[in-house]
Amino acid sequence: MNDHGLAHGFTSVDTQPRPTEWVQVLDRLSAEPFYAAYKQRLQEFLRAEPGGLFLEVGAGTGDAAAALRSRSGVEVVAVDNSLTMIAQARDRGLPHAAVADGHRLPFAAGRFDGAWADRVLQHVAEPARVLDELLRVVRPGGRVALADPDYDTQVLDIGDQELARRVLRFRADVGLRNGSLAHRHAGLLAARGLHDIIVEAQTLVVRDPSAADHVMGLRSWAHTAAARGHLDLVDAERFVAQFDDAVRAGRFTYAVTFFLTAGTLPLSD
Repeated sequence: MNDHGLAHGFTSVDTQPRPTEWVQVLDRLSAEPFYAAYKQRLQEFLRAEPGGLFLEVGAGTGDAAAALRSRSGVEVVAVDNSLTMIAQARDRGLPHAAVADGHRLPFAAGRFDGAWADRVLQHVAEPARVLDELLRVVRPGGRVALADPDYDTQVLDIGDQELARRVLRFRADVGLRNGSLAHRHAGLLAARGLHDIIVEAQTLVVRDPSAADHVMGLRSWAHTAAARGHLDLVDAERFVAQFDDAVRAGRFTYAVTFFLTAGTLPLSD
């Protein structure tokens, strides 16, 4: 996803010169079959029953929350730290949407039958604290589900593979706060006493360079790395040239694996 110069993606949407551009980014992602499919699968992990009450943290425009509400006959509360996003969620017909910080959720303990966070923990300052808050507000026996890409799994086909790895390493270690945390989600849940843990890996394969550039901003990652002192400008220019060469040759391939993880909270003693 294109940072537009930000260090950590969505953490400062409302401070951007054109925050509604992020709405357009999310809408483009939602239209991609891969994203629609994994989002539905993640919600299946919640095992939602009609009449239940669920929470989405980092809900963005609220489209996923609205989908669960419609499909499963449950009520969903959507929270996001961006007023821009919550305004969109409300405008799109989601009745229970509010601005809130995932590190300090404004809900009583055990309030929800389940909760989920999709592409959220990769961005937050304290992922363990956000996870603890998710667990706090879910009732005993309820479900918590998480999804993130793990940028340790990235591959990119350009001519200079060492250069590709340097740029992808920047994305994993610097471009995101917690870019390689996703494969550890199951361990974090297990350490907190959850059981019936499910992990599925789904790999996003991008062959369309316009998707990689305009949605993910991949072509700009090398210049971002150079601007932050992690790559020489000459190497950044070489990366872009090789990116474009790969596109012209029809060889362009980028892939990253998403981890979908869920578990059940223990019952009270």
